[in-house]
Amino acid sequence: MTLDPQDAARARQVVDTPEHRRQVRKAAVASTVGTTIEWYDYFLYGSAAALVFPKLFFPNQTTYVGLLASFTTYFVGFAARPIGAAIFGHWGDRIGRKAMLIVTLLMMGLSTTVIGILPGAGTFGLLAPTLLVLMRILQGIAVGGEWSGSVLLSMEWGNQKRRGLFGSWPQLGVAIGLILATALLAVFNTISGDAFTTWGWRIPFLLSLVLVGIGLYIRLRILETPMFARVVQEQRVERAPVAEVIRRYPKQIILSALARMSEQAPFYVITAFVLSYVTLPEHGGFSDNFALIGTMVAAIVELLVLPYFGHLSDRIGRKRVYLTGAALMGVWGFIYFAMLNTEIPWVVFLALALGLIPHAMQYGPQASLIAESFPTRMRYAGAGLGYQLASIVAGGPAALIATALIGGFKTGYAISVYILFCAVVTIVAVVLLPDRSRVDIEDDASYAVVPPETGSAGERPSPAV
Repeated sequence: MTLDPQDAARARQVVDTPEHRRQVRKAAVASTVGTTIEWYDYFLYGSAAALVFPKLFFPNQTTYVGLLASFTTYFVGFAARPIGAAIFGHWGDRIGRKAMLIVTLLMMGLSTTVIGILPGAGTFGLLAPTLLVLMRILQGIAVGGEWSGSVLLSMEWGNQKRRGLFGSWPQLGVAIGLILATALLAVFNTISGDAFTTWGWRIPFLLSLVLVGIGLYIRLRILETPMFARVVQEQRVERAPVAEVIRRYPKQIILSALARMSEQAPFYVITAFVLSYVTLPEHGGFSDNFALIGTMVAAIVELLVLPYFGHLSDRIGRKRVYLTGAALMGVWGFIYFAMLNTEIPWVVFLALALGLIPHAMQYGPQASLIAESFPTRMRYAGAGLGYQLASIVAGGPAALIATALIGGFKTGYAISVYILFCAVVTIVAVVLLPDRSRVDIEDDASYAVVPPETGSAGERPSPAV
């Protein structure tokens, strides 16, 4: 099974026509809107895991143990993401990017809606957290397949001299999704008051169905990418793209995952763990809304600067921008917790608001940096695996590690050291990862030898099927 040859021909026929420009705009909008919805759903869970789920699904535990249990269910979603990357990577490189993006959107929306109607442990007993974990797994699988498809939809349609910018558009979905999730939680926290833990938190989850309807309407109106259509027309579709990309490009997969350490782990410390950190009495006892609004402002700041860093990577190279962001993140961890520990409201809020700028410096060029590492016929699988494997070593355990470090060392600076360690790992990985900022990624021959200016060793050619 693969893309219909007539659909492939149609996608290729619009290249360099006025319709091509319209498809570029549609692809950018479709990828951004789709990732916004997916990440809206995902971040709702993260915020609820910090503020609601310990009381609702683990009511008989101490605050610390309940938080650990809640963040454990949070981690399950991350563990499922590489599975989603493998499943949807296989079919995304066989039947196309568009079809998989529709499936992942539906899967995410429906699982989020089910979470919104789940009774707590007081009603369902052990079945309640069990169903919560199951829905979280489905969320993880959906996100695992969503990212690479969205990035490729925008990047493979866009101007190839501006891949950094076009690849950054789907990344905006993270910031917009975080803004929507935190804003709605804050609104319904205010409206519901003391009833927030019973029904107030559920409304944003149920609203996911409306967003899914909007996303489906937009995604059904786009064509398959011309790069993948060319692979279909030339009959070079891989029979087992996941197995092939693991066999031929293991270095790129592993380095892509490690390159995300200083981007993904601190991100979930800042957007999930810190929500509980600053609301505890021993760390200032700030209100839930204070933490949510501070995080929302951070997402707005990232939304404004993220495309710039994607654009900058087209000008000076992906690795230069990315390495600068990683180095700043290693330093920022200490400044960030120093500001939080003052317990002075305006200083704490400023820390929350500026928390994601070093993240944006990495996340802007990251999509193109990773996706460019793999040829078209294995790009969905390779980029997805590299990106989502980081969920196991970086994003998934981040909130758990941060909680354990606070419990063991009683200071936020222990987390700062953890962030610094992540930055060092990222710097080493990015230095070893080839920079293909100015390479023709549609030509498989360009993957035979890494350009001399990157300073990296050559690769074996990847023969066409």
